[in-house]
Formats: sequence, C-alpha cells, structure tokens
Amino acid sequence: MKISIITATRNRASVLGTALDSLASQTFSDWEHLVQDGGDDTATTALLEIRPDPRRSIVRAPDQGLYDALNRAILRASGDIVGVLHSDDIFAGPDVLGSLANAFADPSITAVYGDLEYVSSKKPQQVLRHWKAGSFSPEKLQRGWAPPHPTLFLRRSVLGGAEPYDKGLDVSADYDLMLRLFRQPDFSAAYIPEVLVQMRSGGLSNGSICKIARRSYQDLQVLKKNGMGGHGALALKVLRKLPQFVT
Repeated sequence: MKISIITATRNRASVLGTALDSLASQTFSDWEHLVQDGGDDTATTALLEIRPDPRRSIVRAPDQGLYDALNRAILRASGDIVGVLHSDDIFAGPDVLGSLANAFADPSITAVYGDLEYVSSKKPQQVLRHWKAGSFSPEKLQRGWAPPHPTLFLRRSVLGGAEPYDKGLDVSADYDLMLRLFRQPDFSAAYIPEVLVQMRSGGLSNGSICKIARRSYQDLQVLKKNGMGGHGALALKVLRKLPQFVT
C-alpha cells in the first residue's frame, strides 16, 4: 500500500522544514511526497535541494490558491491513499502513516481520520486547542460534525475527477469536499482515537477574526449547497468547537 502525501506551499520555507522532518521520521516508508510550490522564493528551493528524497516530487508553478495547488498535486498522485501535509503542519509521531496503513488494510474502509492539535505558531510545543474528532455517523454530519481535514486520508479512487476541491471556495473547499464524500450512501470511515497531526495556529482560515468570519460565511454556503441546512447547522458546527479549548 502506497500513501501519497500532498504539500502545497508558497514562500513557507520558515516552517516547511519541520513538516519535512515529521514525514522523514515515519516508520512506514512506502510513501511519495508531492510538493506543489506556488511561490517565488529561493529559500524554499534551497531547503528542498538540501533535503533530497527519491520519494519526493517537486513542481514549481503559479497557481490560483491553496485548493488549486492541491488539485494539481492530486493529479500527480500514484498512491492508493491520499492525504495532505500542509507546510505548517507536523505529523504528531513517527507511527502516524503506519496507523493509517493498518486501518486501510480493511478494503471496506474509504476514509481514515484522527484527532488534531492546534499549537502555537511560535511555540509548537504549546497546545492551544485539542480537536477530538470522535466517530462518524450521518446524523452527526447533519448536526455540524466534520473530521479535522489535516488528519483525513482517502482512497484515491473516491477523489473522482480532475478537481476534487472547488477552487472557487478559497477557505472552505475542504469542508465542501468532506460533506460531498461523507454524505454518500454507505460511506465507510475509520476513526483513529489519537492525535495524528499538529497544526500551527494562524493559518488560512483561523488566523484572525476576519478570516474566521469569512470561513463561517463560506461554510454556510457549503452547507446550503450540499443540502445540509443553513444557520442552524452552522451554529452547531461552531458550538462543537468550544470543547476544543479545554485541553
């Protein structure tokens, strides 16, 4: 079983190194790393040059944002399983990919996910939020539940066409993809009840009040688009986040 790890990056050399370290430390070795670099800095190029790995493929090209970059990288994927490692994310331990591979050994499983920790951007050892995902059910999906996207790995076969992420949604395309997939009849997802990924705070959708507001607005549009309700479902989604701050 081969796992494709996707990293879309743009001028993020200051944090990309720790993501590369966490991938290199994995005890499971049958992976490929597809880097989609939309930046123009020499620092990222230099970093990747001094960290060569035959399993890593790098493409530097302009893109229309994060989700366009992810779509481009997914087109290059050859693994049975696909997941994302953002440039400012870290696999929480050396056995993350091994745990995912063990879960996917069951051929009926379509998706595997786990828990997520938000950590300080300046002090990654400081945990700010703990997202305990819990098991999946269609009923919970209707009440605002979703798995943490950075921990979600999918069989490549379910990603469909050339653009699984709607690049017209600049902050909520991940939520849109998850709703589209998880609401399919007989969709089978396995939950690993442990932290798989640590995510630095201050990212695309959680770095400021304005970003949070934009995310909420797009989440509402995504809920309506997928026939999952409106403001009530969004309110439940927001309320689900409150326990994450009790670490």
